[in-house]
Amino acid sequence: MRLLLVEDDDRVAAALSAVLARHGFEVVHARDGETALGKLLPDAAGPPFGVVLLDLGLPDQDGFEVCGRIRSLCSTPVIMVTARSDVRSRIHGLHLGADDYVVKPYDTGELLARIHAVSRRTAPEENGRAPREEAPRPPALHLGPVTIELPTRRVRVDGENVALTRKEFDLLALLAQRPGVVFRREQIISEVWRTNWEGTGRTLEVHVASLRSKLGQPALIQTVRGVGYRLVEPAA
Repeated sequence: MRLLLVEDDDRVAAALSAVLARHGFEVVHARDGETALGKLLPDAAGPPFGVVLLDLGLPDQDGFEVCGRIRSLCSTPVIMVTARSDVRSRIHGLHLGADDYVVKPYDTGELLARIHAVSRRTAPEENGRAPREEAPRPPALHLGPVTIELPTRRVRVDGENVALTRKEFDLLALLAQRPGVVFRREQIISEVWRTNWEGTGRTLEVHVASLRSKLGQPALIQTVRGVGYRLVEPAA
């Protein structure tokens, strides 16, 4: 298996690469996020990677941001390997699309087992091949009187344009793509604000209230107490 190791510490990378090579992996090392992302582009040289091992403490950008950008490029499994052991960081990483989260220091045998585990969970037709293309999103979502144009980031209510901030649109678009599904507060914060829940809860509540007011549809976004929010599709 070809494996991309994203680690800024050369000594750690060299030691881990040697271990992985002894277990049959072809390891490609990237010291920062931009280099790693370049190696994951569809037209990058070499066969596709089976797994990405991603450190979070990178010199050019936070590893959480890199994970989110990887998910926008491909479906290659990502294992975060980091010293950040708090629960919020783990939840945040998983919400951003990481397939697993390993805390340093770790047992090498456990890391190898986790690499093989996420590889098995990848669909057989994807292993060793280019990442699958995601189904194109519809150009517009229609929810009763509300129309959400995803490519142009425009929202209309009964044909009239409604001015939303960037985060308001991102929040509405996230909920609208899966009407009826409850999104946990932590998940919304991770996907819209690209941060963890701590200190951001009030911001989410303010944005929900603002959306209800601007759209003139207070029942469109429903609060699920103790959990999060869901978008209720208006009756025909």
